[in-house]
Amino acid sequence: MEEIKNFVDNIHNEAYKNAYSAPLIGAESLIMQGGREEESLDGLWNFSVDLYDNCLRAKWFLEEGTNAEGCAVPLDYAFDDWETVPVPGVFNLAKPEYFYYEGPAVYSRRFSYGSRGNERVFIRFGAVAGEARVFLNGCFLGVHRGGSTPFCVEATESLKEGADNRLIVVADGTRHQADVPSLNTDWFPYGGIYRSVTLVRLPEVFIQDMKVRLSGRREREITVEAVAAGSISPDYNAFFEIPEIGVCEIMDFGPDGTGRLKLKVPELELWSPENPRLYNARLTLYDGENRASDRISDRVGFRTIETAGRSIRLNGRPLFLRGVCLHEDSRDHGKAVTKEEIREAFRLAREMNCNFVRLAHYPHTDWAARLADEEGLLLWEEIPVYWWIDFGNPDTFGQAKSQLSEMMKRDANRASVIIWSVGNENPDTDERYRFMADLAEYARRSDPSRLISAACLVDTVNLRIADRLEAHLDVIGLNEYYGWYDPDYTKLSTILEQSAPEKPVIISEFGADGSFEAEEREVKSPVRGSVKEQEEIYENQIAVFRRIPYIQGTTPWILFDFRTPKRLGKYQKGYNIKGLITEDRSRKKPAFYLMQNYYEEVLKHECGYDQTSE
Repeated sequence: MEEIKNFVDNIHNEAYKNAYSAPLIGAESLIMQGGREEESLDGLWNFSVDLYDNCLRAKWFLEEGTNAEGCAVPLDYAFDDWETVPVPGVFNLAKPEYFYYEGPAVYSRRFSYGSRGNERVFIRFGAVAGEARVFLNGCFLGVHRGGSTPFCVEATESLKEGADNRLIVVADGTRHQADVPSLNTDWFPYGGIYRSVTLVRLPEVFIQDMKVRLSGRREREITVEAVAAGSISPDYNAFFEIPEIGVCEIMDFGPDGTGRLKLKVPELELWSPENPRLYNARLTLYDGENRASDRISDRVGFRTIETAGRSIRLNGRPLFLRGVCLHEDSRDHGKAVTKEEIREAFRLAREMNCNFVRLAHYPHTDWAARLADEEGLLLWEEIPVYWWIDFGNPDTFGQAKSQLSEMMKRDANRASVIIWSVGNENPDTDERYRFMADLAEYARRSDPSRLISAACLVDTVNLRIADRLEAHLDVIGLNEYYGWYDPDYTKLSTILEQSAPEKPVIISEFGADGSFEAEEREVKSPVRGSVKEQEEIYENQIAVFRRIPYIQGTTPWILFDFRTPKRLGKYQKGYNIKGLITEDRSRKKPAFYLMQNYYEEVLKHECGYDQTSE
């Protein structure tokens, strides 16, 4: 076939993305952070929105003066002349014109690198919204899909000595039907590199991962599992230590690079909300000449979580989960929440007498679980299998499984995380059942130390708890909004009274809009969507909960009002206003104090039980 003379690749090739579809970066890329020196790449990055994806189409990342056809390339890619935005941060809040933008955006920065000998170098991203394509010095390093989980990419072969290393990230927040999450959600689609970026230097053989957990409560037995990367030889070994209690044991690695220990530690204190005891666990790798070649460490708590009939038990003791839902959102920083904002959220949850927080509807920053470990809050973590997604699509399942794997791997050592959730409010179809049942069983096989749940819908036709997925869950999550979307409270009573679940149930969502402005402006009472109506709905909900013994936890929707483009009503103004506290975190609504009093009542009741460990 004769060559087409007037074909210009960057404007005529609509298959341009095929060149950037692999390698696909997944959970296998993750490298444990703890105890390692990392060089921050945070700060001001050059930035531009790229609505037509020209960075990929025209290969801006090559920084060439002429293209493949020998034509001069416009200076659109003059990265150093672009404006700057902060990393971590969401670009939506950088300028008003970016607020509702969803699509490709290009980040660029220069950094220095000086080799320290035989080393492997990785770039770690805490999270990049949507799809992230990473380029270093003109080389394509890989693509990551899933905007809420971390990933690492090796940069060793692409680095240059000196100050002129160019890192480019194409962050594409475009939503697709086959993605996880899909097109229709109820939170704000923030974009950009919104968690930290670091450079990690490692030896040629290094410890990629270490998991530490309590495997036997009565005998205080712990299990340690580690994975080494690189060409590990039989003369390598490692020392596992918990210095506070004098633990020091040798771990040998097999030819596949895995090592495993089981240790009995009678003096171990168990982690709990009342006693969030953490230990310094570290693993040091020694080479054949007995030289320490790598070391990782982590702050770890030890606890068990299980169910017994309709009860949830922490360290063998019955537990009622006094919770609240939380989105990763703040008025000032969007999804790029700070440690201070997380601490503030947890402080307010504690003030409400919570011992539990449901992190909806995607993996939050790893700092959430780390701080929860320190402060003694229990967590529900979730992947964004939200509402309807393409349940029959193998690629969609692959995305969900990858995000679940990354979340579980990242937070494997967090004592605070007691529930992995595989989805929220999904329709009970055959395809959905197979999809989520497979996810639930995968999570259980991968991590038997935690409970598996999902936030399910009620059967509004037969008025009962009924979801085929229950067979694959340890705890049934139940979302309902009686009093708000359906004003008939008798339905809620009927549903709960004529259901007979054999497992514990968490009311994983309930609530109503609560606007102070509506209360102040309107004459009639209670005003639809006012804080007064919200308070009444909470009163009626709590009255029902008190009568149902199999309810073992509640997480009202939600701690703070949060941004969402779906909510554009008279008083909403771009926010979901079901929060118990206003979006600026300055004003508590009356329903906050109702939950505070209810949880105090539950706590007093719990304290009357004999909670001696089994």
